[in-house]
Amino acid sequence: MEPDILLDLPAVRSWPAFAVAVVLAVAAAVLAAVVVRGVMRVLSRRRGWDQTRVGRIVRPVLTLISVIGLWVAIAVTLPERKWEDAIDHIALILVIVAIAWLIAGIIGFAVDAVRARYPVDVVDNRIARRIRTQLDILHRLASVVLVILAAGAILLTFPGVQALGASVLASAGLVSVIAGLAAQSTLANVFAGIQLAFSDAIRVDDVVVVENEWGRIEEMTLSYVVVRIWDDRRLVLPSTYFTTTPFTNWTRNSSAITGTVFLDLDWTVPLDGLREHFTAFVAERPEWDGRASAVEITDARGGVVQVRLLVTAVDSGTLWKLQCAVREEMVIWAQSVSPLAVPRTRVAMIEDLAEN
Repeated sequence: MEPDILLDLPAVRSWPAFAVAVVLAVAAAVLAAVVVRGVMRVLSRRRGWDQTRVGRIVRPVLTLISVIGLWVAIAVTLPERKWEDAIDHIALILVIVAIAWLIAGIIGFAVDAVRARYPVDVVDNRIARRIRTQLDILHRLASVVLVILAAGAILLTFPGVQALGASVLASAGLVSVIAGLAAQSTLANVFAGIQLAFSDAIRVDDVVVVENEWGRIEEMTLSYVVVRIWDDRRLVLPSTYFTTTPFTNWTRNSSAITGTVFLDLDWTVPLDGLREHFTAFVAERPEWDGRASAVEITDARGGVVQVRLLVTAVDSGTLWKLQCAVREEMVIWAQSVSPLAVPRTRVAMIEDLAEN
């Protein structure tokens, strides 16, 4: 007998056969999901992957096999053939969605596995932050491309859309010009986002100064960058800002940083005592990384001298704490230990000058 004749037999196309085929399809999907989950867990334990991410792949695999199994079961055993075309169309769309979901899950799992190899909770995390930033941009770009391709594949399953394609292509020249003008700013930001990711100009968690605000790069997307300001405000800037406007990146080459504290003191300040007290205080502070510390007179004007206290730390957050501690300690020293250091205004009486 021919296969088509076998499929038309009443014993095959019947409700009992349909019920059995549906149960077998679901059972096959569950079995495949169990196998995939087991394999992924074994690989996760061997390679140190996060096992909570296994669901990224197991769920779409279960969905894809279930849809394909049910599609085959319906096509072979459904008694009512008048619904066959509509069911085939719906099943094809579900298969496309499931495949796109599975690809997105595989990409997400791979991204998480790579991110786990580059932790950022270390002292010098510059390379890890660069790789994570590039991964985030590539992940978003891949997700956008995948959604566009899946949407296009679904639309092409409709015969009317296929017929519309010829007329759209005929007017593509004019449409592309109009769309290009309308999306010029958006596309510029997208290309700027990709440029930022691979030029290594900024990375997630970099310390920057933008618009006279100090903050950290919290998020980078294809079109904008979010900077978390020191007071927990969020400054959202288009990606083109960082490719066209000068800004300061404190952690471009290294997280270690140098900072200063300025004090205006009286001309009679005992510099040797100040230097000795500052050096002893900084040496005891856990925030100091031991690279450099110095006391320098940077200016002398009016009735005060400007003293610059230089310190270093492993990162900007630690430096800020060290600067505050140094400033507070030296103010206390000037008030209590060496009152001569407090700035004062001197007045010479004219009568006294005349007598002299």
